Amino acid sequence: MRLCRSTRLPRCNAPFSAEIKKPTDAIIRILRACVCGSDLWWYRGIAKRESGTTVGHEAIGIVEEVGSDVVAVHPGDFVIAPFTHGCGKCAACRAGFDGSCLEPTEGPNGGYQGEYLRFEHANWALVKIPGKTEDYTDAQLNNFLTLADVMATGYHSAASAEVKEGDTVAVIGDGAVGLCGVIGARLCGAKRIIFMSHHEDRAKLGREFGATDIVSERGDDAIKKVMGLTNGVGVDAVQECVGAVSAIEQAGKIARPGAVIGRVGVPQTEPSSKTLFWKNIGLRGGIANVTTYDKNILLEAVLDGEINPGKVFTKRFDLDHIQEAYEAMDKREAIKSLVIVADK
Repeated sequence: MRLCRSTRLPRCNAPFSAEIKKPTDAIIRILRACVCGSDLWWYRGIAKRESGTTVGHEAIGIVEEVGSDVVAVHPGDFVIAPFTHGCGKCAACRAGFDGSCLEPTEGPNGGYQGEYLRFEHANWALVKIPGKTEDYTDAQLNNFLTLADVMATGYHSAASAEVKEGDTVAVIGDGAVGLCGVIGARLCGAKRIIFMSHHEDRAKLGREFGATDIVSERGDDAIKKVMGLTNGVGVDAVQECVGAVSAIEQAGKIARPGAVIGRVGVPQTEPSSKTLFWKNIGLRGGIANVTTYDKNILLEAVLDGEINPGKVFTKRFDLDHIQEAYEAMDKREAIKSLVIVADK
């Protein structure tokens, strides 16, 4: 498998077999996986990844085997495999921040873009889906897959921004995370959702997900547009789903005094702007608390048909064509690439 676009990165061809190593492990037979925007960092050569390491961090599948300490799931169970591996016992997990679990896992997170996955901290972190795969439609399976990362991360942007009933919110970033951030804002009760999008197809999906306004302008023109939409006041909360310093600085300029910016885009560097200080704007966020959100909010919302985040998958591939899945994301031909690993 070729994968790496950058000549600075090695190919990842090392053989790998999933096996129980700890009593808290489980082996998952992967049914569906996908490509994340953060996977493109090493693919493009922006970030380093060692040769032979496994890749991918979003999947749904069937439990094949469990370690001796795992009692919450059993072989045959249909599960969401979050990219986070919260232990459920440490101070962070007990506080609801399983994305920042204090119990370490082995090596870099990966292996979800494969046939089998060794999943650590399986007893608490895995999210069981009721029934069997045959009970669900293709669209529902895609919805479940988003709960492994992208929908939980989008929701985290809203939760971190402290979006509440009746708020006017801006969502910066029109990738899959930003689109799911629109859904997250709606779930948190936002009355008005301003979606910053430069692409017609993404703006259209954003409206379907609940955006009330689309701002297609860039730079200073975008800031002027948002301020005009809010009568010069600014928004009550900003969901930053990009990770660039420019996005944080833009967020500060469109936020009203006292607002909170919820960021989920991994920052390359920290912003140096003093705007946040002078306007009393809060900045918080980080790695999504996937298991906590799934078990308490998101799985039920999907099962009830309240949300359909699986629509972010606009192209599908099988595992033998994973290269094309990455290329579609890299060239912005797909909002998010779905990878079918096995049949139901």
